Amino acid sequence: MTGGAGFEPVTGFEPVATLTVDPGTARIHAEGWQSWSVTDSLPVTAVPYRPTLANSLAMDCHYNAAPPEGVFQGEGVLAVDPGDGGPVHVFAADRADRTVPRVRAEPAPGGVLRISSDAPVLQLEGEDGATVQSALGAWADGFARRARVSEERLTRAAPTVWCSWYQYWNTVTEADIHAELDAMDELDLPFGVVQIDDGYQAAPGDWLLPSDRFADLPGLVGRISGHGRRAGIWTAPLLLGLGSRLYAEHPDWAVIDPASGEPVFAGDAIGDRCTALDVTNPAAAAYLSGVFEAMRGWGIAYFKIDFMYAAALEGRRYADVTGVEAYREALRIIRDAIGPDSYLVGCGAPLLPAAGFVDAMRVGPDIAAYWQAPGGHPSEPSQHNATRNVRARAWQHGRLWTNDPDCLMLRPGVERREEWARTVETHGGLRSSGDGLRALDDWGLATTRRLLWPS
Repeated sequence: MTGGAGFEPVTGFEPVATLTVDPGTARIHAEGWQSWSVTDSLPVTAVPYRPTLANSLAMDCHYNAAPPEGVFQGEGVLAVDPGDGGPVHVFAADRADRTVPRVRAEPAPGGVLRISSDAPVLQLEGEDGATVQSALGAWADGFARRARVSEERLTRAAPTVWCSWYQYWNTVTEADIHAELDAMDELDLPFGVVQIDDGYQAAPGDWLLPSDRFADLPGLVGRISGHGRRAGIWTAPLLLGLGSRLYAEHPDWAVIDPASGEPVFAGDAIGDRCTALDVTNPAAAAYLSGVFEAMRGWGIAYFKIDFMYAAALEGRRYADVTGVEAYREALRIIRDAIGPDSYLVGCGAPLLPAAGFVDAMRVGPDIAAYWQAPGGHPSEPSQHNATRNVRARAWQHGRLWTNDPDCLMLRPGVERREEWARTVETHGGLRSSGDGLRALDDWGLATTRRLLWPS
């Protein structure tokens, strides 16, 4: 047994280093667990975010456990700029194939920072004058080599994508996709990929069973191809909805919380309470592989895999492995099923263990039509939260994968849309649009053209 939701790992935190910093100017970069998790470089005097809600703990925290109050925690990576002109200190994972070390920085009186971790970490110092971003990049270069991130994957050209989510949400219909295809033709917008997002499936887990709004998914893929574009598809392949047909037929495919004997809680997501699919169960692994082989057989070659944190939740599985090992096995199954030439985008995904598997990685929370998330929640969808993470994780682009900042949203009514366009222009790797194309005004249409197809 490797542990369960809500349980700390077997190992405790051990001292790593004690640093003296300038309390007035020192900053700490703490890397979040997955795509949406808060990542930022904060003053050492700031109060770090600490999740408390069940959904946030399940989604944002390795081991479903938040750090103590007032303690900075990096999932695999933590960097300290002492603020006194001295070098940036990086404390980070050597590898991430079995577990990801959590690294903590606890401020103490007198400008002291106590660094600890729950697994061994590398300790590196940036070159004189190096910024936090460049020091993190130097560590990432070595990590990528050890993770066998191929140069071919890093230099692969990202397609331009239209995504159904931000205009139609989970009520998208087959007719909506047809209408947008016609709009692309009429407006002469050369999108390479048309991504069918959440809403086509019957339930989380039932990826090959269409909702009542989609009569013929393979036929729709063919019609997208007939417009001279490639079909892309969204899945959350490691979520298993408790209301799905798959769970009703195979409850033994769920990861189990050893404390309760019930399926682990993977969040209230996609219209259902969800648990996690146990890919170490051979039958569940065959199902997962079969889903992606079927979609590849339809002609899909662009896959966005979302809510992937579920794969790494700790719990009792068919095989005695860690959550990180199970997550990497899920990524291997998916990559093998879709083939090396398909484009794979991670989202809601624990970052470091995915290096070498994905072509692109979402590096922030979902974008939204508003600047600040309701209630100010720092990992919920909003332009503010997305912008914060995209900037803080800029060092990952071209080293671990192509960064995905999320879609352009440039239609009228989107708050501060000009600022989001500038963020994507500055930091974007994967470029995509989430607007209903006929909803764009002249500025939105011109900016979409310029940012997706720069001259």
